[in-house]
Amino acid sequence: MSHHTLELTPSDLIFFRDGRPMEGSATGNGAAWPLPNVLSSAIHHALRRAAHRDVHGHTPKRSGQILAASRERQFGSLQSAGPFPVDEAGRWLFPRPADAQSARSAKTTHRPVAARIAGAVSSLPGDLKPVVAAIPPSKDTPEPWISCEAFEAYLRGSDPEGSGHFLKDERLFGAEHHIGIGIDPFSGTQDGEQFYSAAYLRLRENVRLGLVAACMDKGREGKAADTDLIAATFPNSGRKTSILAGGQQRTCSVTRHTPGRLPLPVAPDIHGTRVRWTLLTPAIFPKIPENREKQVVRHSGGWLPTWIDSGMGIQLKDSEASCRQPGEGREAWRRRVAGLPAIQARLVAAVIPKPIPVTGWALHDTDDSNGRLSAAGGARATHLAVPAGAVYYFECETEAGAKALAAALNWHGTTQGSSIENRRSTLVGEKGFGLGVCSNWSFHNSDIREHLRA
Repeated sequence: MSHHTLELTPSDLIFFRDGRPMEGSATGNGAAWPLPNVLSSAIHHALRRAAHRDVHGHTPKRSGQILAASRERQFGSLQSAGPFPVDEAGRWLFPRPADAQSARSAKTTHRPVAARIAGAVSSLPGDLKPVVAAIPPSKDTPEPWISCEAFEAYLRGSDPEGSGHFLKDERLFGAEHHIGIGIDPFSGTQDGEQFYSAAYLRLRENVRLGLVAACMDKGREGKAADTDLIAATFPNSGRKTSILAGGQQRTCSVTRHTPGRLPLPVAPDIHGTRVRWTLLTPAIFPKIPENREKQVVRHSGGWLPTWIDSGMGIQLKDSEASCRQPGEGREAWRRRVAGLPAIQARLVAAVIPKPIPVTGWALHDTDDSNGRLSAAGGARATHLAVPAGAVYYFECETEAGAKALAAALNWHGTTQGSSIENRRSTLVGEKGFGLGVCSNWSFHNSDIREHLRA
């Protein structure tokens, strides 16, 4: 699969609103950094507006029934990741890890403790260990964005060389507040009655939105996915290519690159049996109800990945063993993977910042003339996503198991960063959720009681 990087430069203000109201005294929160699904939708619409011919399409189904036969869906192979800020120097920036909270530094500041205090009351489930700070409290607020070089230094347990690797929001973007007049949905003109206030995002000069995207299409015949629709839509052929992004469809110019290695942090080699997984993008782990007929076990979801059971055991399989073999049928492949043993590892601790609400709007799909299944449009269900920067700590039985776990969790798998192999979000991973990178970790090296007294 051919992965490209897209750098978006807004022509003016840009609007990325959430589900909060924009009425009366409430200011619409449209100045937040956009979530991955927002820019994925923008790329999808750009592909559709490009009017590509002979692209593969499929009819959506639900429970074996055709849903909206009149609306063939296209570009199902689209995969994206981001957006990430790209500064004036061309460096891609990433959210600071939750366990590296020293200003102007990428070194680890929080570590799990080896054992709980005897007799202490804890709300942690199972045998999870608490995570404590290894530095004294400080009023010096750490920068929320760090460069790729700084992130890789964090993975190695060091600091990057040089300066300019740690940036605050105001270095990258700011919020501007404006008053607007409501629009009549039928005429498309101002209704002259409703007023609202909204905050808009303005990027600083030469700051861009960085995305990774791939969309290899196999055409109507469905023989081989050899048509690169991202390169065809954003050709960089001397003419200005644009995209409409966010609310109010603001215009952004697009520059495409095809790098040998993607500008995302690459994991170091894993040694020993302890694996730390740090999220680069948010991840959604929904609650799963029990279904005895389908042998589905109930899962709480939320902060706990659905591929970790209630006993904190890992349910992931070795990525190399679970690869589909040449000539292997889909059903045979699924049966073989289901019979493979899970990686022998357990979740030990986690640092999870405040969740992020993720919502959206669905179109209306109907085909009532044929009596087919109908799906009403409207607001999508709101999910609470684990934010980027969250950290999970695992212990494996063997070093080989630790390497297998890292290969299954790293966004680049076993590659050197040339392609996105793993998206460990249960939902909408293809839109950029669930990218993470692994490294080693160690327990806090002092007695927890002495640390608390200090």
